[in-house]
Amino acid sequence: MRRLVLIALLGSIAQLVDGTLGMAYGVTASTALLITGITPAVASASVHLAEVGTTLASGLSHWRFGNVDWRVVALIGAPGAVGAFAGATFLSSLSTESASLWVAGLLLLLGVYILVRFGTGKVRAVVEGRLAGKFLGPLGLVAGFIDATGGGGWGPVANSALLTSGKLAPRRAVGSVNAAEFLVSVAASIGFLFGLGKEHLPFGIVAALLVGGVVAAPLAAWLVSRLATRWLGVGVGLVLILTNARTVLHGLDVTAGPRYAVYAALVLGWAALVTYGVRTSTRRAVPVETTNELELVS
Repeated sequence: MRRLVLIALLGSIAQLVDGTLGMAYGVTASTALLITGITPAVASASVHLAEVGTTLASGLSHWRFGNVDWRVVALIGAPGAVGAFAGATFLSSLSTESASLWVAGLLLLLGVYILVRFGTGKVRAVVEGRLAGKFLGPLGLVAGFIDATGGGGWGPVANSALLTSGKLAPRRAVGSVNAAEFLVSVAASIGFLFGLGKEHLPFGIVAALLVGGVVAAPLAAWLVSRLATRWLGVGVGLVLILTNARTVLHGLDVTAGPRYAVYAALVLGWAALVTYGVRTSTRRAVPVETTNELELVS
């Protein structure tokens, strides 16, 4: 019982991160399950089954707070479901370590780009534009495939691509990706049920993850609707960098000591960029406040 309560708590934390930044539920939850001794295949299947409920709750919560672009959900979600089902049923037995390493490297670079772009303030608070279906369709297909075969990746791939497009505000990117993930989770779960069989799935663990995630979903959606565009982008960039740096370093067989040194350097760099962003924001705000005070005095 204590184990299930702990897993439910971890599910809440994973959903809070995913619902706020649009990624990392699979990475966080799968890592937690692997630590408890569950095999990778069963951990991935359990997370995807739990996500059927958590993504539904998350999508509804984001819709409630106005964070969802339903056109984007439709155009990215349907191909994502196709890719997820194909990955879970036909391709999950194949080795995707090499592909995962290349994808992680690409996402790492995207994370750096997003972090620098938003951290330096070179982004508008409201981003205008219309994403083309020929961009969203292939993106959903690839992201869904990677999510099912790699045990996670829908959020990092889809959300980072939407953010770098410059045509969708961060909160709408996060909300739309979370809403579309419901279709991906359903398709991947059906694929895993075909591939593994329900007798191999720990439904108690699935239920614990589900309850924890559903509880945290409304809070995460509320936070996204209140966070400033700039700092939401900075948070997404950091998560992309750290999670994919871990994948790249493990794939290159870097030992523990140097890995932790790299993680520390990345966090310090992130902190320096945030400090720079805060200072520049303050400097820009001071003249406005001074002008207002002078006007009031005169």
